[in-house]
Amino acid sequence: MTAPAPPDLRGADPSGAQQPGGMAPPTEHPHIVVHSPALDGSRRVTSDDDTLGIATHADDVAEILRLADLYVTDVEGTDLIEWQGGGPDDWPGLSEHHTA
Repeated sequence: MTAPAPPDLRGADPSGAQQPGGMAPPTEHPHIVVHSPALDGSRRVTSDDDTLGIATHADDVAEILRLADLYVTDVEGTDLIEWQGGGPDDWPGLSEHHTA
């Protein structure tokens, strides 16, 4: 009589720990970038290599992220967004469209 083969543990957690409710471990957040302003003042918003949309105001960034199921409630204060070519208050050429 032969002994049963040992279970295949490739990729298993060596500690034997399981996530609550059978959930997978948390994934890393995508790299969100608000790019430098274009000539018209709009800014492209990307997640990794994917363009999510074009923003003309910080509120647009929040809406673009919401539509992509990336809920960020404070786009101006989060470390999840990399602002290139200026921060969330820099929208050159568009100030006449959005008043404070």
